[in-house]
Amino acid sequence: MTKSISDKFIPVLNELQDFAYKQADSMNILRVLGYGLLLLALFDIIEMFIPPSFMNPVWEFQTFGTLVERVPVPLIGLVLVFFGETYSRNKWEFRILRFLSWLTLLFTVCFFLMVPLGVINTVRLNNASTTQINAVSQQQIAQAEQVEKQLSQASPEQINNFLKSQGRSLKSQNPEEVKSKILSELSKAKEQVQIQAQANLSSQRMKLIKSSVKWNLGALVSAALFISLWKATHWARVYK
Repeated sequence: MTKSISDKFIPVLNELQDFAYKQADSMNILRVLGYGLLLLALFDIIEMFIPPSFMNPVWEFQTFGTLVERVPVPLIGLVLVFFGETYSRNKWEFRILRFLSWLTLLFTVCFFLMVPLGVINTVRLNNASTTQINAVSQQQIAQAEQVEKQLSQASPEQINNFLKSQGRSLKSQNPEEVKSKILSELSKAKEQVQIQAQANLSSQRMKLIKSSVKWNLGALVSAALFISLWKATHWARVYK
């Protein structure tokens, strides 16, 4: 009776053993894939920082955003590398795992520090954009005012010459009426420049704020995930 029961369990045990071996092979494939993803992430980081342009808010902000958007690759790579903990590891591999575990803490600190830097660069870029748009609009308004001044002092002959330069002519129109009409058009043009400048400012500010919120929140989430990895890989730092 006992032998019969043992005979029934032997195929089950053999099947479980085969499954364990296959799992070990799959685990090795996942780990190799993880190392490959980490190498690809390293290549991306090197490419991002060559050439560096620190203190340039545009470069810093764009690099910050690129780092946040590409963070899933190293995160997945680390999870795959640490998968299975100490099971079926080569002895030399534990040094790499210890280094990678501490690296997750470094990434945590870096992403936390990126948040205030991202906010500061958002303000700097907003100020720079406002200054540039205002400068362009003021230049256009100044040009219109210069034309207004010249036109208000112009004689009928000068008005006629001005119209010819614009591909138009007085024909049978009264020069004073034409002058008033042009001055009115210039006034409307100045108003339009101001309206367009405000629209551009609002559009640029909204786009900047959306990117800033997205990337800063992404940095916080990334930092939280890296600190979770650091805590979960305590075994890699203490293993001897």
